[in-house]
Parts: sequence; C-alpha cells; structure tokens
Amino acid sequence: MQVTPLVWIITIAVTILFFVYEFFAHVRKPHEPSIAESARWSAFYIGLALLFGVGIGMVSGWTFGGEYFAGYLTEKALSVDNLFVFLIVMAGFAVPRKYQQKVLMVGIIIALILRGGFIAIGATLIENFSWVFYIFGALLLFLAYRQAFGGHDSNPADGRFMKFVRRVLPVTPDYHRDRLTVNLGGKRFVTPMLLTIIAIGFVDLIFAVDSIPAIYGLTSEAYIVFTANAFALMGLRQLFFLIGGLLERLVYLAQGLAVILAFIGVKLVFHALHVNEVSFINGGQPLLWVPEIPIWFSLLFIAAAILVATGASLAKTRRGGVGDGVLGDGVSHDRTSAAYQDADAGVDEDTDSTARSRR
Repeated sequence: MQVTPLVWIITIAVTILFFVYEFFAHVRKPHEPSIAESARWSAFYIGLALLFGVGIGMVSGWTFGGEYFAGYLTEKALSVDNLFVFLIVMAGFAVPRKYQQKVLMVGIIIALILRGGFIAIGATLIENFSWVFYIFGALLLFLAYRQAFGGHDSNPADGRFMKFVRRVLPVTPDYHRDRLTVNLGGKRFVTPMLLTIIAIGFVDLIFAVDSIPAIYGLTSEAYIVFTANAFALMGLRQLFFLIGGLLERLVYLAQGLAVILAFIGVKLVFHALHVNEVSFINGGQPLLWVPEIPIWFSLLFIAAAILVATGASLAKTRRGGVGDGVLGDGVSHDRTSAAYQDADAGVDEDTDSTARSRR
C-alpha cells in the first residue's frame, strides 16, 4: 500500500480539525449531551469510518480494506472497554456530569497522541526486526488472559500512581467549575478536574499497550493502523453518553475482548513462524507449513466474537437484570451510581465547587 507524505499530512490535518471542531462546537460550553445529540453524532462518525474503509478498498484493494475493517472493529471494541474504565475514573473523582465531556475529550486526545507514538515505534520495529511478532503475540496472549480473568476490580482514582500525584501536588477538595488550577489565598492549587485528566492519561497509556500490538496483528500498514485508531476514537465521547447505561449490561465484554486478543496473538505467532529469522527456531529458517490466517477469516472471527459477547451479555442481564448491584467485571453498580449521584447532588450552578473528589 503506497501512502505518500502528502496523504499522511492531509490525514493528520483533517483528524486534528475534527477534534478542534468537536471542542469548539460541543465541549467548550459545559453541558450534558442529550440522547438525540449523542445518537446523531455517533451515527455520523461510525458512518464516516465505514465510508473511509470502503474508500480504502476501492482505491488500494479489498485486502487492505478488509484489514482496515478488522482493525476498526477491534479498536472500537477496545475503546468501549476503555470507556468503562473512564466511567470508573470519573465516578471515583465524582466529576459533575456537565464537565464529563471535557474530561472525555482530553482523554481521547491523549489516547490518540499516545497511540500515534506507539504506531510509529511499532512500524519501525516491524520493518527492522521480524522477531518482534513473537513478542507482540506473547504480549497479546498475556493480555487476553488478564482481560478474561483480571477485570476492572480496582479504581484507578485510588491507585498508587494517583496517590503519588496527590502527595506531590497541592489539591483542592472541591471542583471550581471546569478549571484545572485555582489560586486560593495567594497559593496555586490543582483541582480534582486536573487529577481526573491525569488519571485518564495514565489509563490511556496502559490501553495503548493493548491496542497497538492487537491491530498490528491484523495489518502491517501504519496508515491503516493510524486511521483505524483515529476513527475508533472519533465519536467515542458521544458514544459514552449514548450507551452509558448499556455499559453496565455488557457483562461478557471482557471475555469477548479476551477471545479477540488471544486470536490475534495466535495469528501473530503463526505469522512470526511463517517468516521466522530467529536462529534457535528451525535453524533460523521460515516454517512455511505454518498457516497464515487470511484477513477475511480474521474479520469474520472478530465480528462474531463481538456479536456473541454483546448478545450473551444482553440476554443474561435481560433475564437476571442488573439488580444484583455488580457490573460485568466486578465493579459495584450501586457504588458507581452513588458516585454519580454524589457528583451531581452538591454542585452549585454558580460556583460548581461543592462536588467532592474521592480521595
């Protein structure tokens, strides 16, 4: 796939313009988006991503088009899991609802920047060291195990990293509108809003480690990796408000993602064996009998895994409801809901400075 520097520049510029527009049109003025607004923009961004994939297929061939769609589906599913952690972080810091858009926007931009860096590093490694496929494959198999059995049973807002940040930075106990810092008594303090953004940035760094090896298991084209990630992140803010309640019902999301990551991990190992150059494996010669999993099968497998996980989750929660008070991966529904209620209950419309952060 031939991608000229001009195409790269235009793609990155258009991506930046989308996020600039998002900020000034929707995020700059604090408000909680309606379901209708979130649905319209979610549909727009998903439709745009699908049209872009069709364009890649028509211009560069449907092998690359299939790689894009497989990568987009995988990144979108991982992004929904990312939303779940964002939900926990904002509940932990009791972020008022009308300021959650700003936190999400900053978190998504941080995620795109971090993934961009990982994409560049991954492309360089793959181009120069074929053995990196073994490392990526082993990493994905480990992450699949952790995804299936680890869950989100801890609150990033109370983790060691955030405790360290609180010791280093002077923090106000209250929100001051959506300001990140505030001057009180001649001394500069950071607000819980800044702590929330720091926590989400840290979470984004962890998720980038999951995300980039996964999509490089589906394509070696850095342009497809970048655009699939960019489109997966576009509209994620609106999707958060659109499916916020549905997130609590996706009780098998972690298991579905684990299956996808494990599949891509096996695919990477197979590919590594097929192009092997490691001296202690088959004398440094490729194992040509090892099958290469075609992209059409990968696309169908990933789509099926997402559909089965979603269908099984909705069927389970429809039968038993979510009244047991526990989210799919061990997080208390009552505790999370209470955090949101606390975030809104004490917020004064003029000062917005009475919503307590959870320290």
